[in-house]
Amino acid sequence: MQFGIFSVGDVTPDPTTGRTPTERERIKAMVAIALKAEEVGLDVFATGEHHNPPFVPSSPTTMLGYVAARTERLILSTATTLITTNDPVKIAEDFAMLQHLADGRVDLMLGRGNTGPVYPWFGQDIRQGINLAVENYALLHRLWREDVVDWEGKFRTPLQGFTATPRPLDGVPPFVWHGSIRSPEIAEQAAYYGDGFFHNNIFWPADHTKRMVELYRERYAHYGHGTPEQAIVGLGGHVFMRKNAQDAVREFRPYFDVAPVYGHGPSLEDFTEQTPLTVGSPQQVIEKTLAFREYAGDYQRQLFLIDHAGLPLKTVLEQIDLLGEEVVPVLRKEFAVDRPADVPDAPTHAARLARDRG
Repeated sequence: MQFGIFSVGDVTPDPTTGRTPTERERIKAMVAIALKAEEVGLDVFATGEHHNPPFVPSSPTTMLGYVAARTERLILSTATTLITTNDPVKIAEDFAMLQHLADGRVDLMLGRGNTGPVYPWFGQDIRQGINLAVENYALLHRLWREDVVDWEGKFRTPLQGFTATPRPLDGVPPFVWHGSIRSPEIAEQAAYYGDGFFHNNIFWPADHTKRMVELYRERYAHYGHGTPEQAIVGLGGHVFMRKNAQDAVREFRPYFDVAPVYGHGPSLEDFTEQTPLTVGSPQQVIEKTLAFREYAGDYQRQLFLIDHAGLPLKTVLEQIDLLGEEVVPVLRKEFAVDRPADVPDAPTHAARLARDRG
């Protein structure tokens, strides 16, 4: 099972000091977080994609290429690549290039995005979000698997005799996760292609996550890719830890209360009770994360959000230390207990290449 970090790259004032980091500071902080993730033995770093303030990661492949040059083992991913407003031709070329630079340590998560005004900036209509996701991925899927593509659709100009360059490393396209919080159409899309399904698992209660994952698993089997239990599932999660749970709650509360994503709403106590957010001791994080398996089944990837809402970099790096030293080693061991032998590991480039050649 893979464990890692994902960042949405928000530039948020620290509510305890009033200071807002510069864009440069925030970008550099994201790189430091990725490097720390590898240092403590985590498996994945994923960056979001945003084109509007207060976010900075508008060019994920630029950042991931830079991180690739400074790491050796870390899998580099996105959370999310906007399949709706990006040209699938550019996605195909950018991530194939990144594959070569990173020696295959690359996959990506596709999603529609949740910021309506972005669509017209890129010449699209948010009311066509699902249709864009379906058509654009159908093209992207072909561009990575066919050397010459003839194609015509609704949302971009036709292609005649087109070859995306470079070709995927070793002829193996990057593994794709389809990310969605609430859209069953995206779970269906992931199942149809036999790709992975990633449920953000931050805002919604367990019964909602359970329904989405079960839908994906059932449809994965329906399309003949394997049993429901063999479907490839990833989950998000949001944690804040201190050795003492009361210290964690006291320190994190001002950040939670004004967080741009979920601040000014339910109390911290209500939110931690009703959603996967965990604010407490490392043992509490372990217990709550292990409980995800009760409603999602045995899954392949767990990513944590830890740098949201203006938390200073020093604090975030301390969180990663706790994950690497006290939380993830226990999770690796416990998630392996009674895991059925036919449940696959998380896909990697090396494993997929070996399978294709075997």
